[in-house]
Amino acid sequence: MAGLREVIQDLDADGDELDALLASLTPEQWATPTPAPGWTIAHQVAHLAATFRMAGLAAADPEGFKNLAGSLGPDFDANVHAALSQFLPDPPAVLFDRWKAERGAASKALAAADPAGFVPWLVNPLPPSILASAGMMEMFAHGQDIADALGVRRTRTERLGHLVAFAVRTWDFGYLARGLTAPAEQFRFDLVSPAGTQWGFGPEDATQRVEGPAEDFCLLVTRRRHHSDLALVATGEHAAHWLEIAQAYRGPAGEGREAGQFSQGS
Repeated sequence: MAGLREVIQDLDADGDELDALLASLTPEQWATPTPAPGWTIAHQVAHLAATFRMAGLAAADPEGFKNLAGSLGPDFDANVHAALSQFLPDPPAVLFDRWKAERGAASKALAAADPAGFVPWLVNPLPPSILASAGMMEMFAHGQDIADALGVRRTRTERLGHLVAFAVRTWDFGYLARGLTAPAEQFRFDLVSPAGTQWGFGPEDATQRVEGPAEDFCLLVTRRRHHSDLALVATGEHAAHWLEIAQAYRGPAGEGREAGQFSQGS
């Protein structure tokens, strides 16, 4: 597992790349619809700002975060919309500045946390490096929606390793989201990094296996591509089913993307 300092550095690098994409937009482009139904680019950035605000609060002020988490209602969608409402009314330039401020504050707070300790979070406390990896997952997912809205092909780096490790750690979230029981047998994940490095997770002799490009794996677990549009191969009945329900985040799965909505490699 990567150390906290490395994860924070890579979190910042991912954020800088996303910010470079956003900085080139005209005010009108912030209203561009994204593949997420009803969400524009502004919605995507507002969601990221709200999520990173919570992460920064959790790391800097655990008690304040616990009070905030305790005030959330049982309606997931209502909580999301309430969080969006803190940022969405802002003009694009203001929203962009607020997003960068929330990202910077969260990164600083997580970097200052005890690497061996835990940070409170919405379901269970997490090591700060894992919460930072979750932040990278959020930027990957919502950044992909922004890139898709703009017709931009993103360049991937070895930093995807943090997201891959996080998704393997949370491999059962797809089952939990649907009230299903995860298989008892551990899966084997054999993935190829953007630089061509082999990344392996799980028992080497597992009968349930998922293989393919790490980028496609990340697109799958963030539900930004349908599994049939990805170069992932499943071996075993459970692994094949997992491709249909995989997600690296808690809460409702959402609509995901339809088969054929994006061609392979796009």
